Amino acid sequence: MNIVAFIGSPRKKSNTDFLVDEVLKGAGSKGHQSEKIYLYPYNMSPCIDCRKCKQGEFVCVLKDDMQELYEEIDRADLLIFGTPNYFYGPTAKMKAFVDRLRPYIASGKLKGKKAIVVIPAADGPEACGPMVEMFRKSFDYLGVQLVGKVVVTAYEKAEILKNEKELKKAYDLGASL
Repeated sequence: MNIVAFIGSPRKKSNTDFLVDEVLKGAGSKGHQSEKIYLYPYNMSPCIDCRKCKQGEFVCVLKDDMQELYEEIDRADLLIFGTPNYFYGPTAKMKAFVDRLRPYIASGKLKGKKAIVVIPAADGPEACGPMVEMFRKSFDYLGVQLVGKVVVTAYEKAEILKNEKELKKAYDLGASL
């Protein structure tokens, strides 16, 4: 299986980063291939609701770095969406990324793919419910199956590294794929 993880945290070596790494290590232990992509360096315009992606070849007409990310999405069997919890939702970069998945609604090219969400939150797993539901509904609309989630309490930089139990759960999720 080919896995592509998209990191929506503005910080590298963050709780999100470390948790996604554990999922990928677990998946790698079973022979799955993976790649991790940080979204913040990419120039992504917001969706402008022009609806041109619903016609013709079902592609987004905005010419920015999202075109590169579409190629990564297309080749993946499983997508990981990693983002810290910002006011009960994803970071702005992750939200822009999810919004730009709109061409896949018309094309149906994501149908049958799988997804995992990884969300560290200062207020813990209970605070992640609204965001998990946002992802679940978006995935349903796209025909993507949510196969797992990692929702944990973590806020300070690298705080998650002190929580071996949660790191193991993330690893085990990857190994279960």
